[in-house]
Amino acid sequence: MRRLALFLLAVVLGAGALGTAPARAAAPPNPVIFVHGRNAGTGVWGGMQDDFAAAGYGRERLYAWSYDTGKSSNEVLAGEFAAYVDGVLARTGAARVDVVTHSLGALPTRWYLAFGGGTAKVAHWVSLGGPNHGTSLAYLCALWDQGCKDMTPNSYVLSHLNAGDKTPGPTRYATWWSACDEQIAPVSSTALDGADNRQATGCLKHNDLLTDDTVSQQVLTFLR
Repeated sequence: MRRLALFLLAVVLGAGALGTAPARAAAPPNPVIFVHGRNAGTGVWGGMQDDFAAAGYGRERLYAWSYDTGKSSNEVLAGEFAAYVDGVLARTGAARVDVVTHSLGALPTRWYLAFGGGTAKVAHWVSLGGPNHGTSLAYLCALWDQGCKDMTPNSYVLSHLNAGDKTPGPTRYATWWSACDEQIAPVSSTALDGADNRQATGCLKHNDLLTDDTVSQQVLTFLR
């Protein structure tokens, strides 16, 4: 009987060893930092953040950076953004973040990637209606607004950002542009060599890129 009991115990233990191992819990997605455009604030991202939360992102993984769009130089803003990224990484314990920008928000974040070591800390970067090669409308306010000055075609900021590799490092880049964008002139300014450049479906105005459900889902797919 004792031998039989030991045999049965061995069979049970063997079956457990050969059984399917418990599935590992899926790793949480990268924290996402949303960066608004000129004369805007973090509240513009409410709808898209709701979409991300509905797709499974915890609210503790969603952040929005606020900055002075009219006075600070692009280099100063890039340094401030770098500190914000480090804070998010420390708070979440993540290795890298994803960055989603609208309009002017593309420029200080690109500077961080190109000249601030950001490519080691940013996995995905998104530009919605970004003036990545400038917009002629910025001349209307460039004399008194630093953000506008930076957005003028061939500005100091843009000439440096576009002089070499426009999508440096291992970071993955994507842009969305609209044929009906009334703020980016020409609308082709947003696309970047080396990025996944997409035309938004439908006739979306500049700020519609922030709230369009299709754009939101496409951005989610790109990040995930």
